[in-house]
Amino acid sequence: MSEDDVPAASKGKRGVKPSGKPTLKTIAQMTGFAVTTISRALNNAPELAQETRDRVQKIAAEIGYLPDRAALRLKTGRTNVIALVLEPDEQIYGFGSSIVTGLTEAVRDTAYHIVITPLFRNVQPLEPIRHIVRNRMADGVIFSKAESFDERIRFLIDNDFPFVSHGRTNWPEAHPSVDFDNEAYAYGATMRLVSKGCRKISIILPDSALTYTDHLKSGLTRAAREAGVDYEFAADVNLGSPTDAIRTYVMKRTKRPDGPDGWVCASEVSALAVIGALNDSGKQVGQTAHVVSKQSSEMFAQFQPGAETVFEDFVDAGRHMGALLLRRIGGEAPENLHYLAKPKFDWAS
Repeated sequence: MSEDDVPAASKGKRGVKPSGKPTLKTIAQMTGFAVTTISRALNNAPELAQETRDRVQKIAAEIGYLPDRAALRLKTGRTNVIALVLEPDEQIYGFGSSIVTGLTEAVRDTAYHIVITPLFRNVQPLEPIRHIVRNRMADGVIFSKAESFDERIRFLIDNDFPFVSHGRTNWPEAHPSVDFDNEAYAYGATMRLVSKGCRKISIILPDSALTYTDHLKSGLTRAAREAGVDYEFAADVNLGSPTDAIRTYVMKRTKRPDGPDGWVCASEVSALAVIGALNDSGKQVGQTAHVVSKQSSEMFAQFQPGAETVFEDFVDAGRHMGALLLRRIGGEAPENLHYLAKPKFDWAS
């Protein structure tokens, strides 16, 4: 029998935290379990009783135990790290914090930790992904803004590296993804505007490379054609444009005789710019012009008088992305690792 397999209670005073940096032996001494049992409990080994796993993990958290990642990687090939790649604007607008909240819930009872990897401006989106994979800095990666034929996803599929994308693609191979049904949202939002008497409906779209741009266009087009109303896609601006540019564009379109009287907004930021422009143009939102927007935070409700909203839950998206990634890391095939959130239309009247 090796030293690690000897019950810790026979080697020190049980239940007392020794001084120094917490180790597996520290937890073993405090619980009376062998070091090998402690290790298996921290890795959620299914052969151990749930009570044992809970007790060990609770004590590890209380004493601030952190695994030696270098040693863990050498021993198991795992890092127990999930990398979340975020752009700076995703943090500013609250998307990042909401995703992290959901991810944290998903990995709370596991050995995994979340590490945020920034995607800096003027850096190709593939670069941080390539760095993570080639240096084995994580066991899986999560990222957003999936494009129709996203090179990050192509690279990850080709390297058989676990990942979940926020957004779908048009690659023929199945891959894990979490998304919001933007086609259903645009369809429902357009129909709502039609019910309010709108005869021409416009939308400011995301970048054309993003998959959900096509989803939004498809939903709005289908609804407008069914209802027999005109529609247009905003020209010269998109969701990535400065808010001043969006505001100027909407004011110009509103002042024209053929200007839209209904607006579908795919983000809170663009909706605030649209509402501001309509107000500046002498329109009364909810009366002489109508706006429907996606909403992901409580803050927006304080600044959108007259507009109607449909909630997109990024915390729930983070929760699902974490759960799907853990399943993929565990070896599950990607064919069934998908989640598509459906919009809920709860109109006031």
